[in-house]
Amino acid sequence: MDMAYFKQWVLREFNINLAAYKPNQLHRRINSLMSRVGVKSIDEYIELLKRDGEQRQKFLDFITINVSEFFRNPEIFEELKVRLKEELLPRNSPLKIWSAACSIGAEPYSVAMYLDELSHGVRHTIIATDIDNTIIERAKRGEYVLSEVKNVKKEYLDKYFTIKDDKYIISPIIKNLITFKKHDLILQNYESNFDLIICRNVVIYFNQDVKDKIYEKFSKSLKKGGLLFVGATESIYNYRDYGFEKASTFIYRKL
Repeated sequence: MDMAYFKQWVLREFNINLAAYKPNQLHRRINSLMSRVGVKSIDEYIELLKRDGEQRQKFLDFITINVSEFFRNPEIFEELKVRLKEELLPRNSPLKIWSAACSIGAEPYSVAMYLDELSHGVRHTIIATDIDNTIIERAKRGEYVLSEVKNVKKEYLDKYFTIKDDKYIISPIIKNLITFKKHDLILQNYESNFDLIICRNVVIYFNQDVKDKIYEKFSKSLKKGGLLFVGATESIYNYRDYGFEKASTFIYRKL
């Protein structure tokens, strides 16, 4: 497999830098995609991606890891709620929040529900970004299936969703709190003055050099005292190198 050639083609075609991904995981994922569609070579696979829009989207979904759900790891999300209530909101309201690599929008919508409950009527800024335009459009629609809302408390389901044809549709009150944008964590600049950055279950797929750069840029993008919320498998062992202290197991505070 000429992986170097494929990486160059993907960078030109999709503006996605596959060199940032851990190579063993990346090769396994691409081999799996190729075997599913019965192609034997990289050249064959590129030709398929050029002519077949459905396979292009499957490739993008597979590479950009579009897996998410509301209040993923509920006990960890509860810890975030405590930090919002006791730390961020008393100190600085309205808040500026960034949900990076937001996938289908479940995480920014989860935080928006918390904020509506804790500070109803306050117009916070919540920016949600992802590299995949198709997934951003899906997030904007705010329509979900049962498995994606399984962690949502009944009181939130009743208050913030309507159910239609087995779809759970997010309330306009919550939807209107989020601004969705396309953004590449590796190739693009970051905004600044955030009180909270959420980036969960994404950075783990990148190699160490790329991780270092992302965490450094997150730190620069946060206000002093701002929080970084990461995934349940993403403890940052050298967090001091980026100017953080531990607020809790998966939440880091900028010094």
